Amino acid sequence: MNGITIDTPEIPSVFKSKDGQRQVMELYDRMLRQWPVEHQCLEIPTRHGNTFVIASGDPGADQLILLHGAGSNSLMWIDDVQAYSKYYRVYAVDLIGEAGKSAANRPPLLGPAYTEWLVDIYAGLKIDKATIVGISQGGWIALKFATVRPARVDRLILICPGGIIRDNMPFVVYAFTLTTMGLWGIRRLVKMLFADQPVEESMLEAMTLTIKNFKYRLAIPPLYANEELAALTMPTLFIGGTKDALRNSAKIADRLRRLLPNLTVDLIDGEGHAINDTTCTTLPFLLTGKDLDLRN
Repeated sequence: MNGITIDTPEIPSVFKSKDGQRQVMELYDRMLRQWPVEHQCLEIPTRHGNTFVIASGDPGADQLILLHGAGSNSLMWIDDVQAYSKYYRVYAVDLIGEAGKSAANRPPLLGPAYTEWLVDIYAGLKIDKATIVGISQGGWIALKFATVRPARVDRLILICPGGIIRDNMPFVVYAFTLTTMGLWGIRRLVKMLFADQPVEESMLEAMTLTIKNFKYRLAIPPLYANEELAALTMPTLFIGGTKDALRNSAKIADRLRRLLPNLTVDLIDGEGHAINDTTCTTLPFLLTGKDLDLRN
């Protein structure tokens, strides 16, 4: 692909054991068979490792890239992809170094690596310009790309993204402690991440299995400078939960409002860091560009 040569040393697994990785991948394959629309599984070579992509929707439609959060994979979009695929060619991308089917490589958070990674994905998918939806760490990566290559981002949707304000470190420490307390602690953490939002048992089981077996990256994504965020002139939607224990959504909204000229904000009452079913807000934003209060 465009002369890219993959020549990297062997990278340690991001899973705690081979058996744990097998269990998570078996769950991935079972859930992928339930993907609600016709799809293709693609493997895109990049200079930072091969990347697994689930492609859905009309190949001739405008293009939409979905970037999941840390400790997760593209299956988190399984309830959203049908709605998106009605209007877009959708690419759900497994982040490198996370709990999916992409390479285990974890490039430095500082520097150009993640921009290079998405540039290579664009090239592999033959994308010139796309809309990007990113949640949490995926939101941080979306920001990384958009601040450096703004002309290649049509619209930007950020769901509880990193990089805008400092993370709540007491919660980070408590969350790590819960992961060491067996299944009770892990399930307690999952419910904290969702706050007042009900959690389906199947989702609770999937997240519990992944957290139990995944080795989280301990590095904190760096904050973006004012001048970097001010480069985001494309229509941008920020979605946050009022009970996000990791990042204060109101403070994120305040900073973005000061710097982004074309911003829409949706703060969802009672929801936490893990937010599902956002298409009732994202699709009207994407299709009309109007700042609508869709939840009141």
